[in-house]
Amino acid sequence: MDFIILTIGLAMLIGGAESVVRGSVSLGKKLKISLFAIGVVVVAAGTSLPELANCVRAVITNHPDIAIGDIIGSNIANIILVMGATTVLCPIVNITRNQINQSIINIVIALGLIMMSLFMVQFNPVFGVITLILLTLIMVYQVKIGSLNFSDVEEQGEYSMFISGILIVIGIFLLVYGSKFFVSGAVNIATVYGIPESVIGVSLVAFGTSLPELTVGILSAIRKKIDFALGNVLGSNIYNVLGVLGVTSFFGRFEFPTMIATFDLYVMTGVIVFITIYMIAMKKLGKLYGIISLLIYAFYISYLYI
Repeated sequence: MDFIILTIGLAMLIGGAESVVRGSVSLGKKLKISLFAIGVVVVAAGTSLPELANCVRAVITNHPDIAIGDIIGSNIANIILVMGATTVLCPIVNITRNQINQSIINIVIALGLIMMSLFMVQFNPVFGVITLILLTLIMVYQVKIGSLNFSDVEEQGEYSMFISGILIVIGIFLLVYGSKFFVSGAVNIATVYGIPESVIGVSLVAFGTSLPELTVGILSAIRKKIDFALGNVLGSNIYNVLGVLGVTSFFGRFEFPTMIATFDLYVMTGVIVFITIYMIAMKKLGKLYGIISLLIYAFYISYLYI
């Protein structure tokens, strides 16, 4: 039953995120807001709304281990599961300087999180303010150099003000109650099977919230349109830490769980360093990268439960 509740919650989260994005884009167009401004919000929030809803819900219900596990696990899954599956189907043969820069930013963020864990620094409103400022600066820079892709924003439909408002309200409703079901299901599974919440967070919860990126990556590979797949994944990882954890930090004070601080955090850093070195050395992400990445992810998940 708990797995059914978890699945229902995930479906509501994905549907809610899509509804909010569509409504927001349409409303922005109606209000004559620039495509860049709409795009920045959609690119930042669109890929991370499920994680944000889950993390806020987990923290306010006193389950912060699930929140941190979700972010760290999602970042791991994005690099070696999503990009692994994508490149097995369709290799990325043209690595750009901007993608390497995004990857390096990911490394710096990962090292910053490791330092926080070593000095037992809490996630709190001060952390939230700092990370949101950093995220804003990074996004302004990306807009300035034209590295953000707004094609999806341009292609989305435009509705009346009323319909746009309804879509946003419905989306928020689905996100609020979807996160309630999803977190409740995850907590119950952890309790019933005696699995630490941090492990559930970095595996089951993280896999669930990474499904949209995985689906988009596979569909992009099938359609041979993967020009922005890597940039979107690397960008999503940045938004997850600076945006999602930043906002979540306003809802409570919490620290890294010992298990994540001593293992999963280093796995995340390791896979980011791996993809960065691979891109610089090979100038592409081919099927070999995909196979190695998928094997690493399979081994990682197996290790958590054995």
